[in-house]
Amino acid sequence: MSGREGGKKKPLKAPKKASKDMDDDDMAFKQKQKEDQKAMEALKAKAAGQGPLTGGGIKKSGKK
Repeated sequence: MSGREGGKKKPLKAPKKASKDMDDDDMAFKQKQKEDQKAMEALKAKAAGQGPLTGGGIKKSGKK
């Protein structure tokens, strides 16, 4: 390496990705995924407001 070429070199630019045309099946699938995601978020929010689902596991008696 000579003195002028020292240091980090710039990376090459990546080629742009070709925009993919979606057909009706892809659009329907994406829409269904969005609806499922919204439903899951709603269920998580609803479940977070409630108490724990289990009774606490193994119960110990007062005797030793």
